[in-house]
Amino acid sequence: MQEVELFEYAVIRLVPRVEREEFINIGVILYCRGQRFLQMRYTLDASRYTLLFPDVDVADLHSYLAAFQQVCEGRGGDITAIAALPPAERFRWLTAKRSTMIQTSAVHPGRCANATAALDRLYSQLVG
Repeated sequence: MQEVELFEYAVIRLVPRVEREEFINIGVILYCRGQRFLQMRYTLDASRYTLLFPDVDVADLHSYLAAFQQVCEGRGGDITAIAALPPAERFRWLTAKRSTMIQTSAVHPGRCANATAALDRLYSQLVG
């Protein structure tokens, strides 16, 4: 039986007009130090986003999310210095407050025996 571990997660949000503070949950990022786990899941539903927010630049949105994914996975690209950080520091960078089109919620704690299953459950509840 797997040991139950502490994890932290944040919801990834699309905030097309920062000044209005309107957002749609589009993903979840989860970090579990005990399981050496840092992953994110997101949905890129361009037709839904442009219906609700016609000014959303889907190409920019895709680029931002791809950069988030690179940092999360520790891959290089244009963000090599950040992607080279240890997982805990990458998680903190990804969940830092920012005033851009992609933002994250406050960080929340939880406990799980399987971080992948916890990510799937949170994604289903908060995004799906």
